[in-house]
Amino acid sequence: MARSSVLAIVNHIVNDPFRALSHPIRRGIVERLAAGPATVGDATSGFGVSKPAISKHLRVLEETGVVTRVIDGRTHRLSLDTLALGEAADWMDRQRVLWGRLFDVIDDYLKEDMPL
Repeated sequence: MARSSVLAIVNHIVNDPFRALSHPIRRGIVERLAAGPATVGDATSGFGVSKPAISKHLRVLEETGVVTRVIDGRTHRLSLDTLALGEAADWMDRQRVLWGRLFDVIDDYLKEDMPL
């Protein structure tokens, strides 16, 4: 597979969830939603930023597919979409295995008795 094809796949699968989680406020919202669906007010209170800033963070979470919103009258309920996060977690697991093997090879090399 060509390098550009691999990068396209990585960008498609991984970058959106990672982009969503790249800011501490967005991570905080995700952590709150991990306990279950919540209203926008419950999921976003206490971060000490303006409502427009919260709206921007929610937009990123929704655009990346990490959070979904259901509107019932005036109530906006947010939910976590674990599939989007699962793709990123799967990618990280594959990387962990790859890097683990590479470190094992380096460790074996360093443990060899090398003649001077």
